[in-house]
Amino acid sequence: MVVTWPAWREDLQRPSLGEESVANRALADQSMTRRTHMVAVTGGSGSGKTWLAERLAAAFAPPAARVSLDDFYRDLAHLPLPARAAVNFDDPAAIDWHAVRETMEGLARAEPVRLPQYDFTAHTRKAEPRELAAEPIVIWDGLWLLHPDWLRARFAFSVFVDCPAAERLRRRTERDVGERGRTAESVRLQFERDVEPMHARFVAPQRDLATRCVTSPVEESALATLLAELQTILSP
Repeated sequence: MVVTWPAWREDLQRPSLGEESVANRALADQSMTRRTHMVAVTGGSGSGKTWLAERLAAAFAPPAARVSLDDFYRDLAHLPLPARAAVNFDDPAAIDWHAVRETMEGLARAEPVRLPQYDFTAHTRKAEPRELAAEPIVIWDGLWLLHPDWLRARFAFSVFVDCPAAERLRRRTERDVGERGRTAESVRLQFERDVEPMHARFVAPQRDLATRCVTSPVEESALATLLAELQTILSP
């Protein structure tokens, strides 16, 4: 049986229109003053989001930082291990969106933040957070960065990484077997049961919401074009 997240579903809801309008105006003012720009890299599991986010962050370094939505998965330490393994991690409600919002707002105010770190083997949050200094450019990567309206509105630029399902499964299998102690069969079963249905429902629709869409593997010419456009948008 797969555990779902009805009790935490409300975290995904956007604030009231008045609250959202005030929040967005405040963040816009802060970005203009401190030149804090947020960039989203989203796409399916195994699509190459992290690779692209790392390349973008490296291209704009040192005044660029990278944040992974994966580190904001909810801490399941209160559950026995078999129950943790039954959780549907491909449902956006598995993310601690309150912590995402606090991190986003801290970075927009040019303040240092403490990022959670997630242990995917134990399905728990690590004891020590990661300290991150506020940089003028922050590259986020994650499955659902454009799904909540309130979050999508805070990105100056967004990229959707498109990749065929067979290739995403191959990459996910390689990663989970090598890094997370999984078996190839368990990865395949989870992909068919959770990953692809949730991809169709929550991830794929973001393709039409992104500023740009690239195909994985991303060719160097496509990366150069993307960097040139970002340079124009993010330059003072």
